[in-house]
Amino acid sequence: MAKHTEPRRTGEHIVSEANGARSREHATLAAGNCAAGTVLALNGAGNYVPLAPTASDGTESAKAVLYAAVDASQAPQPCVVHVRACEVHGEGLAWPDAIDEGQIDTATNDLVSVGIIVR
Repeated sequence: MAKHTEPRRTGEHIVSEANGARSREHATLAAGNCAAGTVLALNGAGNYVPLAPTASDGTESAKAVLYAAVDASQAPQPCVVHVRACEVHGEGLAWPDAIDEGQIDTATNDLVSVGIIVR
């Protein structure tokens, strides 16, 4: 029998967040087919993209966590991101495939600097 892996659910990564919509913003995901909980960076145009820890264009700095799955592989798509005043489950975050522990530590510190606490 084939093993079934369920995708990450919308908001599954959230431990807590501020009242109302203070922790979230509406934004644009410029590229990628991303699961809920994907760690994101900002590109030069000010849109979100998946974190690229080996880049040197700003996309190596974690700035947000994607609230719900979004497929922007064909064109930029609207999205909701956690950008401040929240706690997230570390196990519920989606990282780039080739990321190492040092890069995760750096990205986690980047998230803390914007008010996203990884538990």
